[in-house]
Amino acid sequence: MNRLFILTIAFICYCCNLLAQEIEYSRPVNTPESCTSIMVGKKASADGSVMTSHTCDGNYRTWMEIVPAARYDRDTTAQIYNGRMHTEYPADRTNVELKGTIPEARSTYQFLNTSYPCLNEKQLGIGETTISGRKEMQNEKGMFMIEELEKIALQRCTTAREAIRLIGQLVAEYGYGDSGECLTIADPNEVWHFEVFGEGPDKIGGVWAAVRIPDDHVGVSANISRISTLDLKDKDYYMASDNVFSVAKKMGFWDGKEPFKFWKAYSGSNYFGELKSFSVREYFILNALAPSLNLSYDSEELPISVKPDKPVAVSDVMALLRQTYEGTDWDMTKNLKVAVRNRETKEMDTIVSPAANPWMGTDMLNMLNSVKEGTVTRNRLVAVPQCSYSHVIQLRSWLPDAVGGVAWLSFDNPGQSPRIPIFAGTTQLPVSFGICGQHRHREDAIVWKYRTANKLATVRWGLTKDKINGAVAHFEEKGLSELPFVESRYKELQGTKGEEAARAFLTGYTADFAGATILRWQEMADEFWGMFARGF
Repeated sequence: MNRLFILTIAFICYCCNLLAQEIEYSRPVNTPESCTSIMVGKKASADGSVMTSHTCDGNYRTWMEIVPAARYDRDTTAQIYNGRMHTEYPADRTNVELKGTIPEARSTYQFLNTSYPCLNEKQLGIGETTISGRKEMQNEKGMFMIEELEKIALQRCTTAREAIRLIGQLVAEYGYGDSGECLTIADPNEVWHFEVFGEGPDKIGGVWAAVRIPDDHVGVSANISRISTLDLKDKDYYMASDNVFSVAKKMGFWDGKEPFKFWKAYSGSNYFGELKSFSVREYFILNALAPSLNLSYDSEELPISVKPDKPVAVSDVMALLRQTYEGTDWDMTKNLKVAVRNRETKEMDTIVSPAANPWMGTDMLNMLNSVKEGTVTRNRLVAVPQCSYSHVIQLRSWLPDAVGGVAWLSFDNPGQSPRIPIFAGTTQLPVSFGICGQHRHREDAIVWKYRTANKLATVRWGLTKDKINGAVAHFEEKGLSELPFVESRYKELQGTKGEEAARAFLTGYTADFAGATILRWQEMADEFWGMFARGF
């Protein structure tokens, strides 16, 4: 019997076995942290919007909620926590630690509370990627984890610059207790790339720097420090903590003589042991958007941002977050080919096996490589199956805040799932959004509305991907084509019935859109089960 046929059957059995087990969420090979964020300036975008984005790759909570605006009395305090990223629902306090309190603001803004909070009612948007950095920088006695800093910034700020300054003040006063992090902070006019580290074991503080992405540029962060030189005299494009140079000298990361590079001082080598300020994802995305630059993967660093060869649409960013490098040298399925007979011409052809998919697990990769060494080389893809959720945020200065800011949100693998528009003025999410599906299989959790079909599709990805991709494209086109109607209807209701009625419309639209996607993914799951039950 053909050896590749045997491997194909083994792979199908392996994937079916995965579906019968409780899913185990482990960290991906070759990378300690996993997220991707793409930024687009307003003159680089096709419609004049500013964009940021985030793939929350890993075992993080999938429940989310809209936290309403509030007003507080004097002398009220805000509680700062650690551990909420792994809770099962908003009120869950399992393994949640109270780190401390800070004075509460007199009033706060409404915001979308995802695992890494991401959008407020004033069109302030935030993406995130963990960049880790040198372990000796971390001081767990600091009060703030990165997600709590995002939450406070969204509650209190209206612009990216305000958010950066506030985060810097909080870190200096109360301390930063997380590993190295990058936030991609945007408002309707500009987007900034912000990186922060602890200040070391002997100081509860923090060190940070921020670089504005030029309006006609795009940038990307994917789990590695990207900020290079700092021209702090240029206050329109650079910001940093007062200790940005002194801490590097004190800890021996910079001799004070050679040109200072932020990433080299505080990040050191990447997770492959290379002294670089980028990896495959940054290179691939920047090269895809600006191929004319002929960027070299052999470089020590790439520019933090580039001018794209053509205007970037929100659909382009969505497509990049679906990337599995198909057809490139990094395609993990490129060697998994089988010979088949064309039904019409009767001639033999060689194709990628229908059982091959870019998200094969470690056991399958080890088995294939044990048959023939080098069959599959594992590369860190942009779209990964361990993604909790992802978003692409558009911020549009010419529209009212409530409808101008929109988070195109997706659950589970961004390479397989649809994007749902959640507006800055959306006031409530469907009940299933408030339940995490990471702890166990839960039919009432939103992520499982998509995950079942997505996992089944990988059993024979070659036969199912057109259905999945077609459904993704359908809802993407639907959302983008209906956006002008949503905007005009919001304005009409705002003028005739008031802001509350206009926001109720946005809330209902989000719920209806989500419901339509859920129905389609459930239909596909049933179809795939039927297909496989008949022996494919």
